[in-house]
Amino acid sequence: MKIVLGIESSCDETAVALVREDGVILSQALATQQAEHAPFGGVVPEIAARAHLANIDRLYTQAMSEAKLELSQVDAVAVTTGPGLIGGVIVGVMLGKALAAASGKPFISINHLEGHALTVRLTHQVQFPYFLLLISGGHCQQLVVRGVGDYVRLGGTKDDALGEAFDKCAKMLGLPYPGGPALERAARDGNSKAYDFPRPLKGTDGCDFSFSGLKTAVRLLIEKEVARAGKLTPEIIADVAASFEAAVLDVLNDRVSRALAIAQRDYPITALAVAGGVAANLAIGSSLRTLAGAHSLPLVVAPPALCTDNGVMIAWAGMERLLLGAVDDLSVAPRARWPLAELTPVSA
Repeated sequence: MKIVLGIESSCDETAVALVREDGVILSQALATQQAEHAPFGGVVPEIAARAHLANIDRLYTQAMSEAKLELSQVDAVAVTTGPGLIGGVIVGVMLGKALAAASGKPFISINHLEGHALTVRLTHQVQFPYFLLLISGGHCQQLVVRGVGDYVRLGGTKDDALGEAFDKCAKMLGLPYPGGPALERAARDGNSKAYDFPRPLKGTDGCDFSFSGLKTAVRLLIEKEVARAGKLTPEIIADVAASFEAAVLDVLNDRVSRALAIAQRDYPITALAVAGGVAANLAIGSSLRTLAGAHSLPLVVAPPALCTDNGVMIAWAGMERLLLGAVDDLSVAPRARWPLAELTPVSA
């Protein structure tokens, strides 16, 4: 069976993995940068690039050792070439090109978003076409996945990605980095009806999202409560977090339901798939499961470790492309921006 090496370095995780054609994950090595970025409350691109450079050779060696493989036994090298923080992307691309050139193995350029989009085909063998809600710190899109390289965009965010909104609201509440999981934990102890935050774009035409207004409403509420109480008490923090999360759930339910109806009208949709780091949020998962049931679809979410950025998803996307004969030459350039719509459908 074919084996693909995957390399990911587009944001703040450095990852290398080896995946076999039958979906078996032979190894995965990953280094997070939470400690490096925590003092700044967010990812600092220059620090991220340096950390990738410091970690990537060690992770490659670790992944190959765990899989008990030599580079000569690998059938292709798949690398995230965008979109992402360009300094980090360059680190991964340079290693991937060097390995491909030294071994004579095919080089496969992977769009980071396609890595997320195809993960459920590895974990759940989902058949095309399926509906995908991609929600992460940098991306928020609703898509129909018709095939490898074949995506129909139904909607996206007009401003902040959902994960970014979670992180920024968490930071305003004084919660630790990374903010999204911290806000989710705080919300469990709060009253979701304590504050009536806006539901941007709910009930409007189209399938787009907007979260900047919700974020602003949270900031103004925090300022008001600090002025009233003198500080943010644990009760206020929990109530704000719960009320924010409730608003997000209402928006997601409205926007995704609208997009799903359009997708099912035009395509024989097989599943509602969710990808990206925010997919690990339990409240969001529960709400989307109910929504999927209302549309007579299964909800498919990859395991939490494969929702966030990882090398496995890049290796698997590379496998899908390799099996279809879609490989690239070493002239491929790293890209900071690379919409899925710019990909070309691949067929056998």
